[in-house]
Amino acid sequence: MNENVVVSAEWVADHLGEVAVVDVREAWEYDGIGHLPGAVSVPFDEFRSEDGDEGMLPGAEAWADLMAEAGVSDDDTLVAYDDTHGVFAARFLVTAECYGHEDLRLLDGDFSAWMQEFETSSAAPDTERAEYEVGDPDDSPLVGHEEVEEAIEDPETVVVDTRDDWEYEEGHVPGAVNLDWRELVDDETRGLKPREELDEILEAHGVTPDKRVVLYCNTARRISHTYVVLSSLGYDDLAFYEGSLTEWEAVGGPIETGS
Repeated sequence: MNENVVVSAEWVADHLGEVAVVDVREAWEYDGIGHLPGAVSVPFDEFRSEDGDEGMLPGAEAWADLMAEAGVSDDDTLVAYDDTHGVFAARFLVTAECYGHEDLRLLDGDFSAWMQEFETSSAAPDTERAEYEVGDPDDSPLVGHEEVEEAIEDPETVVVDTRDDWEYEEGHVPGAVNLDWRELVDDETRGLKPREELDEILEAHGVTPDKRVVLYCNTARRISHTYVVLSSLGYDDLAFYEGSLTEWEAVGGPIETGS
């Protein structure tokens, strides 16, 4: 992902009709509450699976069929949103990146924030099945447990745990820093905090652009949000451990307790 991945509501409003807007909320929210004009519904549970690829990725064939059925082509500019500060939408975008989709955007804020300034719609768009071809990303962010173990010993790498502090204290990868994804979000605007604040928060955790960053969590949506935020800030050496901490322990990964 690049620095343009997070886009404002104004940007989305100006590009409606030119981009593929995807609503990842539950179907009843899309139908009953409304959605962005022209947005298609791809609920979160439809693109996560325990029977697909590593972690909760759905598998290439399932992903391609899901996108094609939603009328999304592999060369579309994808804009995703939810109503939870973007955390579920971020997972959608990371999934798309893992299957080779290149032009990805996250609405800064969420549906509630959009409603405060722009019109919504209750009509689902008339879409036709599209052609969607899965590709390999130029540089996949996914890493395995061996690479995480190497990162623990590398002074030029910071391992980041995006879980809640109580989860972190119960056990974490040795040397990992704890960064709750919600620290990066402004509760009032529902979008990201200003750039200066984000830089200060990250630096306080030892997360700086000159270091390689390896992220992990127990829920893919939380790690995905932090991954997207760091991408938007220009971090270009990011890695993403798709396995959970439970899986890390299962393969013999060391665990440290306390803060």
